[in-house]
Amino acid sequence: MARSAGSDGKKVAGQRGKSDMTEKAAGTPAKKPGRARAKPAAAKAAPAQPSVAAESLAPVAAPPLHQAAPAEPAAEAGRGPQAMAEALARGSSGATARKLAENIERIEALGQRLMAALTARSRPNPGIEAPGPDLFMTAANAWVKTLSEQPARVLENQVNYWGETLKNYASTHRALTLGKAEPGEDDAHRGDKRFANPLWDSHPYFSFVKRQYLINSKALKDAAGNLQLSDDTARRRITWLTDQIVDMMAPTNFLATNPDALERAVETEGESLVRGLENLVRDVERNSGDIVVSLADRDAFSIGDNIGTSEGMVVHRTRLYELIQYRPATDQVFETPLLIFPPWINKFYILDLKPQNSLIKWLTEQGHTLFIVSWKNPDSSYADVGLEDYVAAYLEAMDKVRDLTGQPRLNVVGYCIAGTTLSLTLALLKQRNDDRVASATLFTTLTDFSDQGEFVSFLQDDFVTGIADEVKRHGLLRAQLMSRTMSFLRPNDLVWGPAIRSYMMGESPPAFDLLFWNGDSTNLPGKMAMQYLRGLCQQNAFATDGFELMGHKLHLSDVTTPLCAIACETDHIAPWKDCWRGVAAMGSKDKTFILSESGHIAGIVNPPAKKKYGHYLGSSDFGGSYQDWKESASFAPGTWWTRWADWLAERAGGMVPAREPQGGLCPAPGTYVHERAA
Repeated sequence: MARSAGSDGKKVAGQRGKSDMTEKAAGTPAKKPGRARAKPAAAKAAPAQPSVAAESLAPVAAPPLHQAAPAEPAAEAGRGPQAMAEALARGSSGATARKLAENIERIEALGQRLMAALTARSRPNPGIEAPGPDLFMTAANAWVKTLSEQPARVLENQVNYWGETLKNYASTHRALTLGKAEPGEDDAHRGDKRFANPLWDSHPYFSFVKRQYLINSKALKDAAGNLQLSDDTARRRITWLTDQIVDMMAPTNFLATNPDALERAVETEGESLVRGLENLVRDVERNSGDIVVSLADRDAFSIGDNIGTSEGMVVHRTRLYELIQYRPATDQVFETPLLIFPPWINKFYILDLKPQNSLIKWLTEQGHTLFIVSWKNPDSSYADVGLEDYVAAYLEAMDKVRDLTGQPRLNVVGYCIAGTTLSLTLALLKQRNDDRVASATLFTTLTDFSDQGEFVSFLQDDFVTGIADEVKRHGLLRAQLMSRTMSFLRPNDLVWGPAIRSYMMGESPPAFDLLFWNGDSTNLPGKMAMQYLRGLCQQNAFATDGFELMGHKLHLSDVTTPLCAIACETDHIAPWKDCWRGVAAMGSKDKTFILSESGHIAGIVNPPAKKKYGHYLGSSDFGGSYQDWKESASFAPGTWWTRWADWLAERAGGMVPAREPQGGLCPAPGTYVHERAA
């Protein structure tokens, strides 16, 4: 074990260490590499020392950088992996030398595979890679304006940055002299799991890097915040872009400044780095040359075997969807059937991950004859499928459920984008004087896009035009682009954090059902995607002048069906206040709004047994603001499922003998759910 930073003769800041480095750098002949030299020389693949405790990362234990590339191995670099390994491992044990040779051979093979995979990447589309030039011109003009009108403010920010940087340097110099870092004055990083390793506070090098990163981050955010911008959309976009840069440049994202990754590399003799390269190559090969980190182990789950296992039958199939009827769990069921429309951005089994948290299983246990739509994962042949085709599919699925149950009416549920489309369908039915829907439930559904929230950066003309180019090229809004967009709303959790664990730590993706589902995304038909982005999101036509579809101009006020809407308090995809605003504008006189704790998924998949997240239930008066509604709402611990079940039961009719699926095409979960996006 290396001696501590305070051990005799080991202080990096000591004069003896400085003079030694100076003399050797000036040309002192290098000694024959021994065991101590083999470790840094092999740092790229597998350090020779088998196991070193965290203290070995102290600056005094690290050998001088000039030892990392002895002359003899460099001269033999062209001889191939075996000769390179022998040169790097001189003085090491036979086992270590063999391990080095194996790792170098693996790295060479992986490097070739990586280069081959990267060449498969399709031609990049600049329109979806970065904001358009107009945003950068707006930012530059705003900076010039701020500099000319408030030069003292700009200078003050710059001087503050210089001062904090010099202060950090002086603090680090003292820390190197003392052999340990001083306690930090800034607690801005407290609670940031990126800096959980104690070395970020105790080690002078890592402490300096962390503090300077925080100083730089603050300076960037202050500079962006001080820009004189009259356009709120531009301000929000610049703030978002600044945050992306700050997160991307975090020291944890680089091997040399990530103590966790360095410790793991030392502990595993570099094996973690080789495994990380294997993970990287696997992801690039799976994603046609793009780097998309795997969030979950794709081999840990099999749909229908250990995920999405509720019993049922596919009772109807079209080009666009399969209709599944689930087996009843009670002898008596409600007279009125229940049909769920899940989003087609991902797949329906989010509602049936496992028996313990399956909403599908739970609803059958409450006595409902339950149907669900499983959407087709489209390919380029679906390029001309539009929102009108999805609305037609809704109507057809409703007709099939009514035929199978012999009931004239049914209750329906729409989740996320399927809830938005269900709202369009309800407005259409109103204009057609069709009352087939007894009640509708909306899960995390946006219908009023006047505030684009965190998606504002992706809903401006430059990015949407880039998507239109993608659609023209591929006929689809491809799943990979959709997933990337969603991930960069939470980059530390869904991009950088997983990349660090997979590529630098060499960890295998976790066997986590929710993340497995999250990675099983789908393509969107090109026409439908552009209708949604242009007409609903950008123009907000449904909430304003009317959305034209199937020969009708549809308005929110046309939705007059008895309605229950569930939104989630920390949902960043469909913010609850925006969900509330859309419901408030609907014409129904029977409206119930429930606000669940947690986010877009966890707030919905919230079974009673967990007793994890509570919910708010307010009045049916939507005449005020969403703040007024929240202030008057009452909080109840536990899931909203039971409260919704009571609401639904009141609109589900009497009890009848249970209905078994008849004449099925194949068992649930069907065939379409197994299709992965290309």
